[in-house]
Amino acid sequence: MMNPIKLLTVALCACLSFAAAAQADNYPSRSIRIVVPFPPGGATDAAARLVATKMSEKWGQPVVIDNRAGAGGNVGSDIVAKSAPDGYTLVMGVTGSHAINISLYSKMPYDPVADFVAISQVAVVPNVVVVHPSVPARTLAELVALAKREPGKLNYASLGNGTAAHLGMELLKSAAGIDITHVPYKGSAPAVTDLLAGQVQVMVDGLPSALQHVKAGKLRAIALTSLHRAPALPDLPTIAETYPGFYADAWSGLFAPKGTPAAIVNQLSTEVQRILRLPDVREKLTALGAEPVGSTQTEFAAHVKREIDKWAQVVKTSGAKVD
Repeated sequence: MMNPIKLLTVALCACLSFAAAAQADNYPSRSIRIVVPFPPGGATDAAARLVATKMSEKWGQPVVIDNRAGAGGNVGSDIVAKSAPDGYTLVMGVTGSHAINISLYSKMPYDPVADFVAISQVAVVPNVVVVHPSVPARTLAELVALAKREPGKLNYASLGNGTAAHLGMELLKSAAGIDITHVPYKGSAPAVTDLLAGQVQVMVDGLPSALQHVKAGKLRAIALTSLHRAPALPDLPTIAETYPGFYADAWSGLFAPKGTPAAIVNQLSTEVQRILRLPDVREKLTALGAEPVGSTQTEFAAHVKREIDKWAQVVKTSGAKVD
């Protein structure tokens, strides 16, 4: 005869499993909130709204976007990390919030792996190395050679300490063995303004925002930080073609709080993958300069762990830190 305590434990587990299954069967039965940890209007926000619209159409429930900016994505991500793990509060995490910040910030309110479960990577936005036209370099090899001839003379702008623009250039400096001086700015607008004016010579910027200046001849594109060339600039080589494995793009993806029932996470992942196969969604993301992904949970979780390890080394080498 089974011990009464064991019998009670088995019965409790069965009840919990039944409750979780019932919850998943009825999901979603009310509105879903996707927290975007940045202001409205950016590529991450636009991608989240595309996914939300298609989810709502499929499930007949409102899927609302909640912009909660602050601390490089930490504020919005922390809200979700501490939310009920029921599938009704998700976050559109990015490279910073779920890969870089854990090494960059001296105090983190959440752990990007321990406190979340990966649903699916949504999109990748290529970054591009651009220079002012006065810089006598038209290729990556020429830029590297120039930097080696005159170490520390070239300046590069970033959106701020610890941003993807900063650490992407630090990764290139490490790969190429060059010395270029970092000039941090408070955001993209002042950085690009000074780059266009020739006050700084080099910058890693998002392809969508840099493209207009490249096409106008105000900036010169040197190389992409992607693994593959971009349709918008098919003749522009990637850094990886010179330094194999180099990858420093900005990515976004959906996460749920840790403890969300596996059946619900699976349902969400399957839906996101379906959405990102839709021709109109792919067309709209491509128009934004983003590459649709739609990975499985396992693929996305593995990608996040690789990114955390990679950026931890870059943060350490660069000495970047945010209190």
